[in-house]
Amino acid sequence: MSDDRGHVGTTAVWAGEQHDSPNKDVALPIHHSVTFSYEDIDEWFEVAVDQKPGYIYSRNKNPTVRPLELTMRALDGAEEAISFSTGMAAISNTLYTLLAPGDRAVAIKDTYGGTNKIFLEFLPRMRVDVALCDTLDFEAIEAEIRKGCKVLYLETPTNPTLKVVDIARLARVAHEQGATVIVDNTFATPVNQRPLELGADLVVYSATKYLNGHSDAMGGILCGPKPLVDAVFHYREINGATLHANTAYMILRGLKTLELRIQRHNENGQRVAEYLRQHDKVESVFYPGLPDHPNHDIASRQMDGYGGMLSFSLKGDFDQVKRMLPLLRYAHRAASLGSVSTLVGPPRVTSHVELTPEEREAMGIPESLIRYSAGIENAEDLIADLGSALGKL
Repeated sequence: MSDDRGHVGTTAVWAGEQHDSPNKDVALPIHHSVTFSYEDIDEWFEVAVDQKPGYIYSRNKNPTVRPLELTMRALDGAEEAISFSTGMAAISNTLYTLLAPGDRAVAIKDTYGGTNKIFLEFLPRMRVDVALCDTLDFEAIEAEIRKGCKVLYLETPTNPTLKVVDIARLARVAHEQGATVIVDNTFATPVNQRPLELGADLVVYSATKYLNGHSDAMGGILCGPKPLVDAVFHYREINGATLHANTAYMILRGLKTLELRIQRHNENGQRVAEYLRQHDKVESVFYPGLPDHPNHDIASRQMDGYGGMLSFSLKGDFDQVKRMLPLLRYAHRAASLGSVSTLVGPPRVTSHVELTPEEREAMGIPESLIRYSAGIENAEDLIADLGSALGKL
């Protein structure tokens, strides 16, 4: 990204730093106060109804949280941004704001397990009609959109099989039907992909992952046009999925190194994927940076880098997974992703633990699949570690 805001690395450092501080702090102060005092009742009212800038109550707005939102707004080139206590709060609050009984939503089958549960279980309970489509059958997705669509929900690259969706193509069709297009950009981040520039209306993130980058803070972000984001803000302020000031500070601090970290994640992801692709113990590798990836051409067109996330399936059954993972030295066997340290685990116990084996199978997730979030370690060490573990199978 290069515009009057500066390149992405500069924007990540400076966009949220225009905070008001009587002490001229270089580091953003953490405002733990729940509430804010006013001597003048008229001023209090003006702030309360957004006629004047200021803060009333931290469930709604907080002077430490707001700089994080301003930074993400700038990084995605959006009119507005709001934060949430978790990534799933960002996704669920957005969907529950935009969808009502009788509406129709179209989504892809390949989404994060928690998101998939919303489409399979919670939205139908609200009498929202849901069409889940084969992720790579764009013609079928377009056909479902044309049947009527209030919301089109996409995730790209997908979790955990790294499928890539053509955002621009599907957004055009969705807008013909008056639909709102939402894209989960957690895997790519604004460094590698900017969905709003490709035609999406809203972009959501689990800030817990790459945006924070250190596995020590949970949050979610929504970016997009001010009227849509304001509508979701109203839902969030009443339902209370608010990001805490201390957590916002940690995520904002992580954002300052986002570009540097993503560059290393991109390099490590590519090198690890190329190594695994030629290993005789590996059945298949899922990574959009590989030339034989089914949508490598789309990824090359809409992404600036392919990311640090990949997955691979071993030859054999789940017992092979259970044998291999404890042999890895430079990988935490843990849920989540996007950390400076490598994280590894099967979807069966991480991203899609909420689903039954049958539901995972329907999504094309083999039980022998391993999700690998390449950290920022030295690539040679990661490859040697994988080679040692695979060699002992």
